Amino acid sequence: MRHLLVLLLIKFYVFDLNNCTGGTVKNGDHKLPTVGISVLVRNKAHTLPYFLTSLYNLEYPKDRLYLWFYSDFNEDNSIEIIEKWVEKHSLEYKRLYVITNSSSGSLHNDEAKCVQWTPQHFTHVINLREKALEFARQMWADYIFMIDADVFLTNPLTLRNLLLKEMDIVAPMLISDGLYSNFWCGMTEKFYYKRTDDYKPIQSREKVGCFSVPMVHTAVLINMKTLASDLLTYDPKKIPGYNGPQDDIIAFAVNAKENGMELMICNEELYGFILIPLEENDELKMDYEQLLNLKLLAISRGRPLPLESYMEADMQYPKPWKFGCNEIYMINLERRTERRKLMEMSFKELGMDVTHFSAVDGKRLDMKNLKERSITLMPNYEDPYHKRPMKAGEVGCFLSHYYIWETIVEEQIPITLILEDDIQFVPYFRNRFLQLLREIEELDWDLVYIGRKILMDDKEEFVTAHTTKPLYSYWTLGYLISERGARKLLDTKAVGQHAPGRRVSTHHV
Repeated sequence: MRHLLVLLLIKFYVFDLNNCTGGTVKNGDHKLPTVGISVLVRNKAHTLPYFLTSLYNLEYPKDRLYLWFYSDFNEDNSIEIIEKWVEKHSLEYKRLYVITNSSSGSLHNDEAKCVQWTPQHFTHVINLREKALEFARQMWADYIFMIDADVFLTNPLTLRNLLLKEMDIVAPMLISDGLYSNFWCGMTEKFYYKRTDDYKPIQSREKVGCFSVPMVHTAVLINMKTLASDLLTYDPKKIPGYNGPQDDIIAFAVNAKENGMELMICNEELYGFILIPLEENDELKMDYEQLLNLKLLAISRGRPLPLESYMEADMQYPKPWKFGCNEIYMINLERRTERRKLMEMSFKELGMDVTHFSAVDGKRLDMKNLKERSITLMPNYEDPYHKRPMKAGEVGCFLSHYYIWETIVEEQIPITLILEDDIQFVPYFRNRFLQLLREIEELDWDLVYIGRKILMDDKEEFVTAHTTKPLYSYWTLGYLISERGARKLLDTKAVGQHAPGRRVSTHHV
């Protein structure tokens, strides 16, 4: 049964369900630990659909989970999204608390904009963190998982894996679209971030495992079964002799260390992703662009941010267009359906109108009978770096591009963007690409790489602020080509006097 209590315009929902399950109980079987999950939400309507889906997808018995949401000082519809999710899933959890305050306004009294971390903002968050700890203690929860609403756990086993470690305080390492993550490897005597040689190898997962660090935040699992956990606090005022900043995560880290509790970061698996916090001079809308960057990064890692189907209808995507080009092609082997699916997801997020071009499959090429297809390999050709002849896959790749060049010339397409199906879009790709088009307007160009392996970087001459005249390069990940450029490539007679008949198909994605 759901109970609703309204006090001073603050909504407080409590849901309780005690499930009885059938099946055989074996002697010695134990229940999994109970976990309280604390979520603070402010202006996260754009992240909540993905966050809530990833939370729901955690493979852990929901009748062992207590959820505690608190949301106020919003200027978007965060509360409505939470309530919609609660309405659908509340009865599946052991108990679910949602506290929302729609009358708080959008700013604290000392804030000029919501992204500022002012004294009142810090004090408010510290008080909420303290309430979350108290919530876990009152529920007799074995653990509490402090997680923010801009975390996306794409690994459903995250919670199970962390619990198995039986550590006092542990966090899953989260990836952003830069070097930012949810841990520090160093802290100065004045409690500032300290650069160390350990950070990057852990963040990039060159070193894999669980590591003791001075700071973890944003997604932190705390063992509440230890006596020391009763001394944990986020409030600087409760820490004897504390002379650090009014900051919840720094106070918590210092307090945990003083009470002999080790903070650990674990990166042995890819657990999920995290947004980079906004700076005080940023606008909230910049968070939307950063979310797009993160979604594209997750897609490129083969871990797209999850989204429940009922939330899909409320999502808005850019209207597809050609990004200032006359045509965009994506080359993809028909048997590589997963690559195509992931690329189509990226195109949808970017609003990119792309035509799919079925690639020539090198596995179906008979390298001994290429002459029958009017293809002749250059005598004694070998790769200048690997010192070997071309492979069948490379021949197939070349032919795929060749057939597109033919299409460009036949259809007289002025500017074409050609992409392969294993590319990763850099952060702020749309803005960067359009800037590139503006920069090369005055150049007399035939082909412009937008993705390649640069082999002679220090010897290349800049011709605009962001373009150079390329020397020998590897890969054809992505490039712009003009009709004239395509014609020049065809005029090289790269496949003999008679090009093989095109046996590929195109369709829009």
